[in-house]
Amino acid sequence: MAAAPITSVTSQDIKQQAPLNVEEVLNRLPQVAPDNQQTYSDSDGRQRIKLRSLGFERTLVLIDGKRIGTQNGQDTNIIPVSLLERVDVLTGGASSVYGSDAVAGVVNFILKPDFEGIRLDANYNFYQHNNTSNIVSRTANAAGFPAASGNSADGGRADLTLTAGTSLLEDRLKVSGFINYKHVDSIGYADRSTAACGIVQLSKDGPVSCQYLGYPRAGSITPQAGVAAGTRLVNNPDGTRAFIPYGTGFGTDSNYFDVYNDQRPDERVNAGGFFTMKFSDAAELYGSAIWFRDKSRNVYPTVLQSYAAYGSTPYQVNCNNPFLSSSQATTLCGSAAGTSAMAPIDLSYRLNNVPTADDIYLNKGIRGTGGIRGKLGDAWTYDLGGVYARNQQNWTTAGQANFTRLNNALNVVNVNGAPTCVAAINGTDPACIPFDAFSAGSGSRALMDYLFAGAAGTQKNVSKLYDGQLNITGDLGKYGIISPFANDGLAVAFGTEFRKETFASTADAPFRTIFGGQDIHLKQHVWEANAEIQAPLVQDKPFVHQLQWNGGFRVSKYNVNPDRFTTWKLEGIYSPVSDITFRGSYNKAQRAPTLVESYQASNISFSRQGGSQNDFCAPVARQIPDPNNPGQTITTTVPLASRDVCRATGLADNLYGSSTLLCPNSQCTVRQGGFNADPETAYTLTYGLILKPRFIKGLFLSVDRYRVKINNSLTYNGDSYYYDGCLRTADPYFCSGFVRAADGTLSASAASNPTSGFIRAGTTNYYYSIARGYDFQGQYTLALGPRFGHVDFDFNGSLTTFAGGQDSPIQPLRNCAGYFGNGCGQLLPRWAHTLRTTYNTPGGLFSASFNWRYTGSLTNANNSGDPAIGGTADRAQTTFYRIGPQSFFDLALSFNVDSRFTLRLIANNVFDKNPPLIANSYDISLAHNNTFPQRYDALGRNIGISTTVKF
Repeated sequence: MAAAPITSVTSQDIKQQAPLNVEEVLNRLPQVAPDNQQTYSDSDGRQRIKLRSLGFERTLVLIDGKRIGTQNGQDTNIIPVSLLERVDVLTGGASSVYGSDAVAGVVNFILKPDFEGIRLDANYNFYQHNNTSNIVSRTANAAGFPAASGNSADGGRADLTLTAGTSLLEDRLKVSGFINYKHVDSIGYADRSTAACGIVQLSKDGPVSCQYLGYPRAGSITPQAGVAAGTRLVNNPDGTRAFIPYGTGFGTDSNYFDVYNDQRPDERVNAGGFFTMKFSDAAELYGSAIWFRDKSRNVYPTVLQSYAAYGSTPYQVNCNNPFLSSSQATTLCGSAAGTSAMAPIDLSYRLNNVPTADDIYLNKGIRGTGGIRGKLGDAWTYDLGGVYARNQQNWTTAGQANFTRLNNALNVVNVNGAPTCVAAINGTDPACIPFDAFSAGSGSRALMDYLFAGAAGTQKNVSKLYDGQLNITGDLGKYGIISPFANDGLAVAFGTEFRKETFASTADAPFRTIFGGQDIHLKQHVWEANAEIQAPLVQDKPFVHQLQWNGGFRVSKYNVNPDRFTTWKLEGIYSPVSDITFRGSYNKAQRAPTLVESYQASNISFSRQGGSQNDFCAPVARQIPDPNNPGQTITTTVPLASRDVCRATGLADNLYGSSTLLCPNSQCTVRQGGFNADPETAYTLTYGLILKPRFIKGLFLSVDRYRVKINNSLTYNGDSYYYDGCLRTADPYFCSGFVRAADGTLSASAASNPTSGFIRAGTTNYYYSIARGYDFQGQYTLALGPRFGHVDFDFNGSLTTFAGGQDSPIQPLRNCAGYFGNGCGQLLPRWAHTLRTTYNTPGGLFSASFNWRYTGSLTNANNSGDPAIGGTADRAQTTFYRIGPQSFFDLALSFNVDSRFTLRLIANNVFDKNPPLIANSYDISLAHNNTFPQRYDALGRNIGISTTVKF
């Protein structure tokens, strides 16, 4: 009987879902914060796991009891779903047993052992969805963007695994191996009416519009000199060479996100082998090796960016450019129109008739284990072994157009009636392709190849784990060391471990041009020793069926830290009768920063990819209630922040509301790093009750309370952490994250390693994190008699009462349980559960399983009534302020035709329920598809067919 709650997902449960990735299996558990890295855009393709929404780094992932890899490099892509025997999820601190990192708990993937014969597992599924009218499709159509309608069938996903194994030498040698292939077709935002465009509200309860990033297919031109300086113009979409005022939608802008993926294209290959060689009970050799290669991509439109993305020098166009009409030339050049004079301009243009600009992620790795284990006499067992794991990620980004080439392509003259680059004429750039930036629909593959030649950059990250362990267990009852009131003896375990991790990140010149930074090579190692004791005190006595105490202690010494870490656990089990068990566990865990956390804290790099949309002290157009006409709105350019808030960021009063503060493309510069990272300490308390009443055969019920507090919590605080906190409180703790340039701006060139002009972000410590709640489990088997089989019920629920923490000593506790927005980004409902009901015929020839997935309501933090998360009366919304409870249902039918052939038919989200929709989803969920893809089915009904054939 475990003293801490353990949730197990069996092989049968897994097959009834028809998953292609292990994250799909775990995302249904209420204790797991779902994270669909293999689905939505803006992902790096890796699959990682986080329990209790406490972060990937605090969840330890094992395969058959040994680490999958480093915390930073782990990728559960390496695990083929078809080889899983079960998944055990231990929630609560477990660092004293498993080492640092097991703060939130442990996920242990158990693979099927000792396979013999040949087996083929095949799985194919796709999505079928009826695209109906909704607020998104209506908004998109009104903006001139097409929205999908009617029935669709897309997103095919195939998974094929061949496994073979045999026994030799009178069953003393067992060998098995497998090869697995997976392929996933893409589904774009444009393929779902719920994602036809990203809907936004620019003010509280304001009108809904499509989100734009200012890259019209017609091309946007902003003169930098002359009478029209600073006025944003657009080439007339009707094809005439005339400028018209820029205005979002209706042909003057494009739907930037229409090529984004709701399901990312992906291709994966896995292969591996296992062996055991038993010489005697005292010595058995074992080993395994698994290799994988996974390639996926994020799809983006191909755009030409503002000159601000390169620095402070505008683009230049010659005033006698043959692509300019006379009116356009006059607007840009004034009296110099028609001459060879150069006019400064800015532009943003979405190229037409060209391929998308993709970020490609190649994740690959290998993991090997080996060792010797056995029994030493009747009382002792040992296991001496280790793990080597290597994970590599190659990130290749399409990059941005070459600034010099783009300027060359804008400097064009007529040569015998043919537009020709001046650079081609004078020989400085013979390959130059003229760019017609002054008409709608411009673009070609040749132009794209010229402008982006050599722009693609690649970063390679390699993580390695070297882990050696010796574990010894002993049953001291064999020596008579038994409590006088117990039947079982004292059990002990001892272990020692050496673990070394390395991380190397390198990049080529084009990548560094875009993102800056430098190559890094990091390493650290730790020595650990641990001891455990299991002491049955009283057994099978009146009023005490079982009374047991467990303890554990681990000491860790990292080479990068002068201090030793100590972790421990105290556990107790009490059963007055066999039907009732009380259990409790108290753990202390201390976690050192991972290699990457330490580096992220100290290393400095820059980008324009933060969550802030613009400087909140700049004049951003938005809708506010009209004070003179109740129910009406007016457009205002008053900054989002008050003058006092802006003053707290270091802004001079005379610059408040100045248009010079506007960031290019509404994205301010973000500086990552420049912090210290110290160890964190966590305390975890769990206690609960288990019921197995003898008078109801087959019934199991449990409820457990958990309380987690992490002091000096290590975390990545994005720029939105400082942005939202400063906007909400004007507190120097948050507002110090704004480092303004001398002119007050936050848009320094990312490539210039600036010392000001940015918002801070990075890994650091803050006050503490808290997670509290209850877990509920239940199983029941209802026997229907020998002729009719039985029905199994399996319930797993979680009630979250607190999820958040305290950002600083002077700030209030932030409880995000049941809320979203204002920094409550984990999207944790207070209540979530799954209930699977399975009917099995006698002999297991047929089964039908119906699963109910329930997610409780989520409320916008503005409407929480809690000022700590922004729930003040003036912020309360009347639109998009609540997502009601959501239920999704799945059906699985399994036919065991004979002992060698099984056929399964599966429908997930069987009723094709649409996901709940929300405005400004990117600010909350890291997706532009108007919902939370981590938690809700965004693609429709998933229909699958799978089979297992044994030869």
